[in-house]
Amino acid sequence: MQNIVLRELHSGSSVEGMNLSLKGFIVGNRIPREYFVTTGIGESDIAIHAGSYHLALKDAGIEMANIITYSSILPGMATQIPKPDKITHGEVMESIMAVANGRKGERISAGIIYGWLKEKRTGQRYGGLVCEHNGNYTEEELEKLLRLSINELYTNGFDKDFTLGDLNIIKRSFVPLKTYGTVLVALCFTSYFYPILETI
Repeated sequence: MQNIVLRELHSGSSVEGMNLSLKGFIVGNRIPREYFVTTGIGESDIAIHAGSYHLALKDAGIEMANIITYSSILPGMATQIPKPDKITHGEVMESIMAVANGRKGERISAGIIYGWLKEKRTGQRYGGLVCEHNGNYTEEELEKLLRLSINELYTNGFDKDFTLGDLNIIKRSFVPLKTYGTVLVALCFTSYFYPILETI
């Protein structure tokens, strides 16, 4: 955790027009702290949006949220928790998600693999790497691609100073019987840490 940096300011001074007689603080980028894992499938004869995709979100239990997707990094402090019993209707839910859409009779699969980096010197957990994949694959083909992807990520920038372990694979696959189908897997974030950089 970063130390709070105190700054002495003269009453009434300003920066870019801001009256610094006001008290406040400056925060850094927030850091995801807790997440849960979920999966879902959906199918519809009407559309993908908002048909099979919405129904896949419903099957995953997150259809009431507004979904935002991240790229593929987990902070070292991130901890998995059970899926909450209640999600507020309309809340913003940020996630790492793999989604595949397809047509009737077409196998579609989505998967996520993630693991934790530990410092070779100290053994301390540094953070996590995540890879997503989706397409017309069997679950066996999907798992092979996921493992290849995370190994490629690890060996291009992390293998010198870190080990990669505690791998987790979440995958889902099905063949839609209706016109459109969607399958998804996701890590969904529920809380955040806000580092305080300065108080003013």
